[in-house]
Amino acid sequence: MSTDRKQTAAPPPTAPEAALVSRLQIDDSDSTGDVIDALFLGRFTLGEQPFSRSHTVDRVRKGSTLLPPGAHVLREAKDDNSGSVLAEGDGWTVRVSRWQRGAEVTVTAVTDELAEAQLKQAVDGAEDEPEPQEDQVSMGFWYHSPMRGPRRTSRTISAGPWSDVRQNYTARVATAMDDLMKVTPEDISGRLLLLHGPPGTGKTSALRTLARSWSDWCQVDCVLDPEHLFNNIGYLMDIAIGADDSDPETGRWRLLLLEDCDELIRGEAKYAAGQALSRLLNLTDGLLGQGRNVLVGVTTNEDLERLHPAVVRPGRCLARIEVGSLSREEAVSWLGTDEGIGRDGATLAELYALKKGRPTAHVPGQERAGAGLYL
Repeated sequence: MSTDRKQTAAPPPTAPEAALVSRLQIDDSDSTGDVIDALFLGRFTLGEQPFSRSHTVDRVRKGSTLLPPGAHVLREAKDDNSGSVLAEGDGWTVRVSRWQRGAEVTVTAVTDELAEAQLKQAVDGAEDEPEPQEDQVSMGFWYHSPMRGPRRTSRTISAGPWSDVRQNYTARVATAMDDLMKVTPEDISGRLLLLHGPPGTGKTSALRTLARSWSDWCQVDCVLDPEHLFNNIGYLMDIAIGADDSDPETGRWRLLLLEDCDELIRGEAKYAAGQALSRLLNLTDGLLGQGRNVLVGVTTNEDLERLHPAVVRPGRCLARIEVGSLSREEAVSWLGTDEGIGRDGATLAELYALKKGRPTAHVPGQERAGAGLYL
């Protein structure tokens, strides 16, 4: 005796957009640019143009529209510092969002190849490469956008040669920095660069000069939100392993700068910051950093005795330099007079304040005047 089993056919798959309830609500808090953003998402959401490609241009060449040939403009919104354009062509749509010198171009299309081709035409020749100048260097800046995730932009910053900056540091620090400025990829042992010392002693100025000295082989990127970096594994992976300027095949390195990371590397950091310290160390000499030409530079105002032992252990640091105030003799030599200089000397920030005629009286228990200028 056999029993016939009725086979139940699986229901046909439902397009993902069918599960969405699309609703656009506009009130007086929305801008015309917000409307363009909403309209742009329509064809991608409905599946009419299911492929998307995007590219960021840090410095847009003057006169560049960032639109593919034959684009028909549907909407355009401009204000003093930014603007948005929505345009379309046969089987594709493009949105251009602009701010100051930069822009983001995003294309949706009916095929992947069409999206890629239209984006390439839109941004071809749009990047403005400034003429290199001896006293400037290109530096990248990473930050995490709540809406768009990890973002990187680049800026040209001023940076004098080490020979001009050397006088800003004590003899001991200058000697240590002499060796650091001459480092090449062949000299790299540890992956962590640590500059520590009181505010106003010139740690940031030294790093700008280092970016210039290493510019032939190393791209320097500053992480603007380091407290977020090591608590967001996706952000960390994008910076450490994603598309970046470090290339094992060409040998070009990248230095990630994390400024004022006192909470991350002080002695109680493991308890206070959870996994953040472990991830920092993993990036410098653990599995995360393996195969990547990445160095990590950290500045802190903490004393060496208060730093976590794992951070300062032998072999981990490429360099560990304490940047302090100039002695009275060095400060007088720098300023050309002893007026306003105490018996304990002065920080670099205080010397620049004195040079500009500003008082620098230091009250015990308070931060030195002008310390924010030369961290």
